[in-house]
Amino acid sequence: MTETTAYTPPKVWQWNKENGGRFANINRPTAGATHEKELPVGDHPLQLYSLGTPNGVKVTILLEELLAVGVGDAEYDAWLVNIGDGSQFGSGFVAINPNSKIPALVDRSVNPPARVFESGAILLYLAEKFGKFIPSDPAARAECYSWLFWQMGSAPFLGGGFGHFYAYAPEKFEYPIDRYAMETKRLLDVLNRNLAEREYMIGNEYTIADMANYPWWGALVLHNIYDASEFLDVGSYEHVVRWAKVIEARPAVQRGRRVNRPWGSEETRVVERHSAADFR
Repeated sequence: MTETTAYTPPKVWQWNKENGGRFANINRPTAGATHEKELPVGDHPLQLYSLGTPNGVKVTILLEELLAVGVGDAEYDAWLVNIGDGSQFGSGFVAINPNSKIPALVDRSVNPPARVFESGAILLYLAEKFGKFIPSDPAARAECYSWLFWQMGSAPFLGGGFGHFYAYAPEKFEYPIDRYAMETKRLLDVLNRNLAEREYMIGNEYTIADMANYPWWGALVLHNIYDASEFLDVGSYEHVVRWAKVIEARPAVQRGRRVNRPWGSEETRVVERHSAADFR
């Protein structure tokens, strides 16, 4: 056990901007815009403001899958929001997502235009709007919803918990790493047991539940996210690995992964605006 100085919380917490960590420059305890910046608008019905992180990729995968099955009204413009430089705190982005997190979508095919924020909400909105990748049977739809929201609840343990303390925190401490490694492996086991009996998340049907879960768990088991593959022994979750490879082989998924790749990525796009056709 590494020796650490015991921490006694103060009676009233005060923000310390020098708290360190990879994302310390953009973390703060208040909401709202920090600067004025209007959002650009393209020509297509759907305007996506996002970044190719796991949460952002969920939406571009669905949009590309919709286009692949012939839903022409799913054409979209993808605008990169660089969360590393604080673009998510611009007034235009805050107006469509008061939580200042990517992704955010504006549907301009309706009057007035509809804003949709939170990745799970966007997946549901688009799947229901176009009647695709969501089961029509009530029981199957309930199962899809359950695994969709399971992902929403599990990602903070993987990213904000394990990923932060293992890869991004300014110092490594045994207790939080052990705590979140344990929970991450428990969640992998939940997923592995489910996929041992099913081709996809809810059975033989590919749905938004797969599109929501793949970007996080696929990145973990296939792409060594957080440089933690060996530490978490991800290869032992064979059914998760099999499922992630099947999803990743889909052409629409490959296109969706290329849209608005993150800063620092070897495939970072330098142009500011893309239509969906730019990635096909």
